[in-house]
Amino acid sequence: MLARKSAPQAPNPNFVQCKGCKKTLFLADFEANLWVCPNCGHHHRLTWQQRVEVTFDIGSFEQLDLDLYSGDPLEFPEYEEKYAQAQAKLDQKDSVVSGLGRIDNKLISTAIADFHFMGGSMGSVAGEKIARAMERGVEKNCPVVIFCASGGARMQEGLLSLMQMAKTTAAVDACRRNGIPYIAVFTDPTMAGVLASYASIADVIIAEPKALVGFAGARVSAQAGVSKIPGDFQTAEFVFRSGMLDRIVERSEMKSTLSQLCGLLGAHLKGIN
Repeated sequence: MLARKSAPQAPNPNFVQCKGCKKTLFLADFEANLWVCPNCGHHHRLTWQQRVEVTFDIGSFEQLDLDLYSGDPLEFPEYEEKYAQAQAKLDQKDSVVSGLGRIDNKLISTAIADFHFMGGSMGSVAGEKIARAMERGVEKNCPVVIFCASGGARMQEGLLSLMQMAKTTAAVDACRRNGIPYIAVFTDPTMAGVLASYASIADVIIAEPKALVGFAGARVSAQAGVSKIPGDFQTAEFVFRSGMLDRIVERSEMKSTLSQLCGLLGAHLKGIN
């Protein structure tokens, strides 16, 4: 007789596997450790809600720009369907969420990219929200903190997506002209058009450990014949050694670090109090 195959067991909701070391973690401990593996230190990707939870004062975050969502100007095949699916699955309208919040009671204008929404790709809505966060910092006279997480521009929107590089860069310049400090936080991954625009021109740039940072992915570099690259190529540690980052910050220290930076750089701002 043939042995019966046992039915596949559903995963235990009380445990999760680390994507770094592959060890099984107790979910409650994992969440208490801010979604960082206690064994290998791997910083798992956060949703925008989780980022708010670990960064801003409880109940202080107000989401704004809720009416923005992308159309399908190029009538790109299947884009409208995939966009609607991402919206329904994640209960959000695009890859970036913007608003106002407080860190240790300091008012902050912020935009948070969520990689879970179409790879955090920057389309017209994401660029508009980034620009509005900058403009809001000028209006409210408070620091701007942008959390970056993206694979790059959203190809389904073509040039409308690439235009966001120029628009967000101009918004950074407006902050600079008005004395508004802008801090960029590189999370995993921060790549391509996002890195080549607003992300890399902040007044202060910090990153979470081992976040992927670069323009073209490692596979593209390999196809281009790049050889003899370091083992940690295109990580936060690599770009820090190259002088692109100001500091690598553990997630457990992120809130206090941002509070100190905003307090120092924004001491002259009325809106911070």
